[in-house]
Amino acid sequence: MMRTSPTGPVFLALLLAFGVSMASNAATTPVPAADAATAESRKLADLVDAYFEEQLKLNPLLATSIGDPRYNDRFEVTISPEWRARDENLERDYLERLKSIDPTRLSGQDALTYEIFKSAREREIEGFRFPGHLIPVNQFYSVPNSFAQLGSGNGLHPFKTVKDYEDFLKRVNGFVTWTDQAIVNMREGIAKGYTLPKVLVERTLPQLAAQIVEKPEDSLYWGPVKNLPASFTAEEQARLTTAYRAAIATQVIPSYRRLHEFLQDEYLPKARTSVGLDALPDGKAWYEYNVRNITTTDYTPAQIHAIGLREVERIHGEMRKVMQQVGFEGSLDDFFRFVNTDEQFFHPSREALVAGYVDIKNRVDPQLPKLFEILPSADYEVRAVEPFREKSAAGGQYQAASEDGSRPGIFYANAYNLKARPKWAMESLSIHEGSPGHHFQISIQREQKDLPRFRRFGGYTAYSEGWALYAESLGPDLGVYQDPYQYFGRLEGELFRAIRLVVDTGLHSKGWTREQVIEYIAANSAQSNERRIAETERYIAIPGQAVAYKIGQLKISELRARAERELGDRFDVRKFHTAVLADAALPLDVLEAKIERWIAAQKGG
Repeated sequence: MMRTSPTGPVFLALLLAFGVSMASNAATTPVPAADAATAESRKLADLVDAYFEEQLKLNPLLATSIGDPRYNDRFEVTISPEWRARDENLERDYLERLKSIDPTRLSGQDALTYEIFKSAREREIEGFRFPGHLIPVNQFYSVPNSFAQLGSGNGLHPFKTVKDYEDFLKRVNGFVTWTDQAIVNMREGIAKGYTLPKVLVERTLPQLAAQIVEKPEDSLYWGPVKNLPASFTAEEQARLTTAYRAAIATQVIPSYRRLHEFLQDEYLPKARTSVGLDALPDGKAWYEYNVRNITTTDYTPAQIHAIGLREVERIHGEMRKVMQQVGFEGSLDDFFRFVNTDEQFFHPSREALVAGYVDIKNRVDPQLPKLFEILPSADYEVRAVEPFREKSAAGGQYQAASEDGSRPGIFYANAYNLKARPKWAMESLSIHEGSPGHHFQISIQREQKDLPRFRRFGGYTAYSEGWALYAESLGPDLGVYQDPYQYFGRLEGELFRAIRLVVDTGLHSKGWTREQVIEYIAANSAQSNERRIAETERYIAIPGQAVAYKIGQLKISELRARAERELGDRFDVRKFHTAVLADAALPLDVLEAKIERWIAAQKGG
């Protein structure tokens, strides 16, 4: 029989288990400060890890995306009342539980984790007042599109084992429920005055129609069946082929058909003719929230609009220097027309365009150690955007590598309409989406195994897009932009992000029309008409997202300039980049405070 000391840990545990208070004892036996700090650190680590576990259950695609297969058979209906209630309860519960931790006992990474976790929960809770679930589809970010990628065999969901194949069939059930819930929600949206602009409905319809095929073998979802692993037995191959044929024919295609028919016959006639978010009920506050949330700043739409106008004027001045360098005579508008029409600036085929991006990758990668102390272990590959979504997709898109290294990162390059994809835009876009842009930053973030998982696999748009745009400025040190036209492409990319500040705020806070935005882009940039239209409709679809790029880049560039000025000869760009990247994505105000501490430490060293 074990004896229990009246002052030992077992005795204390028994008292706590039976609800006996030890307050009087604790008052006379103070806990050492170091022990208390360790205890708070452990409590915080346990709390944020438990939160992340709950998030993986709530968002199984997040688990799949990071290579965690535990929930690969689930597809949550994230627009249902039940799921949204679970989501809100989770956020409120963990913000309340955070109050049990004393932040004054935290330091270093723990202090950062506490600050980031608290502010993120508060922002999420603030956003619950806005009914995004009533507008669940658009042509730019859409579950029907992303699920098609998932089921194509070339997306996040693995198709290597029999279980992988069976898991996806279960996910199909969730997708069918999602599409039916989307119709219910959009009917509610019509009744309450929350609808998509007509133009976005018109752009979404062809994307849905592309999945409504005559027979399963013609479906994008047939891809995994065409590539059944040879290691499967003949019986397994036959069984899965039959199951996929039935699922595609009786579940997948009918779901797309129901959603398409609803949007075309019932929703489109009632969709709104306005395009700004501020035209919706409480839309002004909704857009202001989006801007604060996405930029992680207190900037108002009016302030961002003014910043955009100043940046557009500045970059135009830099472009005129390029015109002089190449000996072009004429106006800036004339130069824009020249680079958009002359045959020398376009690839002859889709394959050549993709190969061009591979060549840029192969030239840049060996130069990265010049600017960076830490490099990601994960690699990335270049693929063309799939035909079913390329017409409305951005020029480039990045999908992160899995944590276990089984799936590389993917830079999706849009090869639709080669006349809209000039060669001069390629070096800057490759740097932005690949290395040292998105692939580089996100991979380094995910490989920081000592950080809490919510930081490794979370993110802030202003930080990540700001970093990628800042990365474009590093081109000369990476051996690109040697051709003046490629440097013009870099300026054009930066210009377009500045234009976004003007037109996004114009659309959603100043009453600008779709046509006004297209005209402003045409008057101030070298973008093709096709891209002007696609970009304008993107800003209509995801209000506020586009302003994050330039705001983030301006902050990172400002911090670098401050560090160079204050450190002088002691400034080391490789160490600066480590300071920006090593702690994963941060809100911009937190990043600024961190870099100020880093500058002070460099001075002291």
